[in-house]
Amino acid sequence: MSIFFELGQRPDEPGPPISGPASYPEDVTARLSADAEKIIARYPHPRSALLPLLHLVQSEDGCLTNAGIAFCAKQLGLTNAEVTAVATFYTMYRRTPTGDYLVGVCTNTLCAIMGGDAILDSLQDHLGVHAGGTTEDGRVTLEHIECNAACDYAPVVMVNWEFFDNQTPASARELVDGLRAGSPPEPTRGAPLCTFRETARTLAGLPDPRSGGDRIGDATLAGLRVARERGMTAPDPDAAVGSDGGAPDDQKAAAEATQDAPAPAPSATVPPEPNTAETNPDATDSHT
Repeated sequence: MSIFFELGQRPDEPGPPISGPASYPEDVTARLSADAEKIIARYPHPRSALLPLLHLVQSEDGCLTNAGIAFCAKQLGLTNAEVTAVATFYTMYRRTPTGDYLVGVCTNTLCAIMGGDAILDSLQDHLGVHAGGTTEDGRVTLEHIECNAACDYAPVVMVNWEFFDNQTPASARELVDGLRAGSPPEPTRGAPLCTFRETARTLAGLPDPRSGGDRIGDATLAGLRVARERGMTAPDPDAAVGSDGGAPDDQKAAAEATQDAPAPAPSATVPPEPNTAETNPDATDSHT
């Protein structure tokens, strides 16, 4: 039996070469240079500032251009080839103009199981673009993402890296309709939405005037609650080592006391219903 793998970039990957003008106008160069000076000053070695500087020039054009590559190279004493090698490694640096809102749909394992593929298909039909494309009005760029690092709220859609949790095809369509109408909805968590270019300045490390970035979702804390209920604590870095030179003996005893406890059963309903056996072991499950 033979297995054939077709290698190469995905159709939705931003694959075109970086293009655009070779340099910025003098006034743009002066403005970006002032920002770059603040960013570079944070690092002991100037070249360490390359990633934030790429975000900075991306905030100017909505994507990377030849002018942005040349600017970063000159600021850091690198060659254009060195900057390009880094810039083309990361998908967060766009090679084609990006809309005001970059909508990323996660289709990795958990989000896919929970409906991420259906959301992506629905948005492609609704917006009339494939993943990687931008709507004709320039408002929305649709992106396929391998993981949004938010499995506790799957399926998740991100807009300019802000979370919209527990999405459905219908809610995702309403979301992009609001973006295109100029009425961006409030993220489930995090700060209010801003444009892609404004987000790029924040990612460059420049001040973010928005508030509300410290909201933590309830599901994110579920593991912490379980740990507290079981009396688990983080190891004390100053604690004495155990008799065998490893972890302290009392920590080993605590681990042995809990390791045989059954793990919580996977949720049978999404989201889990309160006062059922899956959320409260003392309750009688009405579904059985």
